[in-house]
Amino acid sequence: MTDNLLAGVAVGITNESGMGDRIAELRRRRGLTQEELAERADLSVDVIRKLEQGRRKTARLTSINALAGALDTEPSYLVGQPGTFETNDGPDDGLPSVLALREAVSPVADLLGGDADPEDVPSIAALRLALESTESIRREGRMGEIGALLPQLIRDARAAAHAYTGADAAVANSVLAVAYQVAATTLTALGKEDAAFTAMERSLAAIRHCDDPSLETLAASTLSWVFTKQGRLADAERVALARAEKIEPGFRSSQTDLALWGVLLLRAATAAVRQEKHDAVTDLLRLAKGAAESMGEDILVGTTPFGPTNAGIARVNFLVEMEKAEEAVRAARTIPDLGSLPPTWRARFHVDRALAHSDLGQDRASARALLRAEQDAPEWMRYHSTSRRLVEELRGRASRRDTVVLGLADRLGLMR
Repeated sequence: MTDNLLAGVAVGITNESGMGDRIAELRRRRGLTQEELAERADLSVDVIRKLEQGRRKTARLTSINALAGALDTEPSYLVGQPGTFETNDGPDDGLPSVLALREAVSPVADLLGGDADPEDVPSIAALRLALESTESIRREGRMGEIGALLPQLIRDARAAAHAYTGADAAVANSVLAVAYQVAATTLTALGKEDAAFTAMERSLAAIRHCDDPSLETLAASTLSWVFTKQGRLADAERVALARAEKIEPGFRSSQTDLALWGVLLLRAATAAVRQEKHDAVTDLLRLAKGAAESMGEDILVGTTPFGPTNAGIARVNFLVEMEKAEEAVRAARTIPDLGSLPPTWRARFHVDRALAHSDLGQDRASARALLRAEQDAPEWMRYHSTSRRLVEELRGRASRRDTVVLGLADRLGLMR
C-alpha cells in the first residue's frame, strides 16, 4: 500500500465521490468496522451507516472533526474540499496556480542558494499598493485572482526585505508577513493545511523584523484558523487564548486593540464549539460582545472585521453549531448594519442562516439564504466546503423541477 494511497486515497477515490464514500474507504483501509469507527469518533453508528450508504450527504462540523480524528485524516479531505484553483480568465499576469503559490512560499533557493534578488526591486509604495489590492480581492473572495497575484507579491516582498535596510526593510517585512498569511488562508481553503502552516512559519519569521506589534496578533488569529481547519482544535483554541491573554485590553484601549482581542476570542470560540465545549463558547462570546459594544462599530483589522455586527453573526454561527436552529434564525433577524461587513463575511452569515433553516426542514428558505450568499460572494461559494455540503444535501431532497437548488448545484460544480 503506497503512502499516497494512505494519505489521500487519491488512486481509489476522488473529490467527485461523496463524503460517505471517503469515510467508507478510509475506514476499510484502517481495518475498522462501522461500530469501531463510531466508538472511536464517539458518534452513533447510525450516522456512519447513513453517511456511507448515501442516505445522508453531510454532517455537523463537530462530527466531521471527530471522524477525521478517528480516521487520521484532515477534515478537508472528508468534505471533498476543492484542491486547486478553478480555471478562469483571471488577471493578465497569469493563471492561478497552487504550484506557483507553493514555490513562492517554499522556494528551492532557500535550500540550495544561488538565486539573486532581481535588479529592479519594487518600491515600498508599490509593495503597499499591491498588498492593499490583494487584501481587497481577498475580502471579496475572488480566489482565482489571489492565486494569480499572490506568488509575485511574495517574491517582490522577499526581494525588498533583502534589499532595503532600516525602516524600509521593516515595512517590506510587514508586507511579506501579511502576504504569507494570505497565502496560509488561501492554501487552507484549498485543503493544503500543511503548506499553510509553512506559510505561517514564514510569516512569523518576517514579523521578527517588523515594528508592528499587531501583526503577531493577526498571525495568531490566522494560525488558529489553520489549526481549526486541520482538525487540531485544542491547538487552535490554545493559540488564540494565549495571545488574547497577552494583549487583553484595558478601559482606555483603542478600537483597534479591542478589535484584535475580540477576533482572537471568536477564533478560540470557533475551536471550542467544534469540541462541543458550549460553556466555554458562551463565556468567550460574552467577552467578545462586551468588547464589540465598547467599540460601537465594526472596523477592519487586516482583512477581518470586528464589532457589534461581526460579534452578532458569530453568535448565529455558534448557535447553528450547537444545534439551536430556531434560536439561530431569531438571532439572525437582529443583526445590525450587515452591509458594513466584507462580502465574504456576509456570505458566511447567509450560509449559517441556510443551515439553520435546513435543520428546521425549511428547504425553500434555506435555498433562498444560499442565493443571498451567492450574490455576495459567488466565487468564494465554490471553494467553501460547508456551502457545497449543504447544497448537495438540499439537492438530494429536491425535486427534479427545483430549478433554484439544481441551479446552485450546477454553479458550484456539484452536478454529475
